[in-house]
Amino acid sequence: MGVLGLWLATPLLGGHPDFLDLSVKRYARSLQPGEIVRLTVESPKPLLSLEARVFERSFSGQPDSSSLVWKVLVGVDLDTPPGGQDIVLAGTSESGEDFSQTYRLVIEDKTFPTRRLTVDSRYVDPPADVLKRIREESQRTRRIFAAITSSRLWEVPFTAPVPGSANSSFGKRSILNGQPRSPHSGTDFSGPTGTPVEAPNSGRVVLVADLYYSGNTVIVDHGLGLYSYFAHLSKALVSEGQILEQGDVLGEIGATGRVTGPHLHWAVRLNRTRVDPLSLIAVSAE
Repeated sequence: MGVLGLWLATPLLGGHPDFLDLSVKRYARSLQPGEIVRLTVESPKPLLSLEARVFERSFSGQPDSSSLVWKVLVGVDLDTPPGGQDIVLAGTSESGEDFSQTYRLVIEDKTFPTRRLTVDSRYVDPPADVLKRIREESQRTRRIFAAITSSRLWEVPFTAPVPGSANSSFGKRSILNGQPRSPHSGTDFSGPTGTPVEAPNSGRVVLVADLYYSGNTVIVDHGLGLYSYFAHLSKALVSEGQILEQGDVLGEIGATGRVTGPHLHWAVRLNRTRVDPLSLIAVSAE
């Protein structure tokens, strides 16, 4: 499905009268859970800052050279219920005036398919001696995703990290060895072990580790709360703190951790929201 470019029909409300004529345009594949919505905001006067507040989160905007046009990526989490949501655009003008204006975004319902997999039993009912490790790894990744780098580290559209199409869709409800588990919060790409995995965009490596469920894992911070998570690698070829450019090889496809065969699991987090990596590719291409 292509990206929809839609002018927002709901009028902006509240705030200083000088800002009532902000124009806002949105781009998204759909207004459903797991999608990224890109807002392009045009102001009649330069702004010092702009953010979109929704889903109990704040998504930072980035200006063009004139500071008159700002773009904001807003993540709609995988578990977001259908219905209306108020988005508050808030910021400060070049003259130092604070403003906030609101419009309604309506999230549509989405039914995700179910997948049934058989995996090693230790990844469904972990032995007692690894439970502490699992908790610590989960806390570590949560701390990483909660940190927001104040600047954007990418400039060009995102690209897929490996050749070929995704073979397992984002959001599928997982039944592992007959037991319900968390939904699939990434997108999988099949490929033989050793296939190079390239950075989909520039950023800084913030984690290189062997995690219990994800196997050899690399996390890249793209700035503004946007992260890429690469799992099940046969090997990682980068180190923490390393700066990557789009296309740099960060690892190789493998079958480490909880898997049924060699593949790449690519997940994206935007200000802690779980969003489809293919949605990121789509909205960044416009």
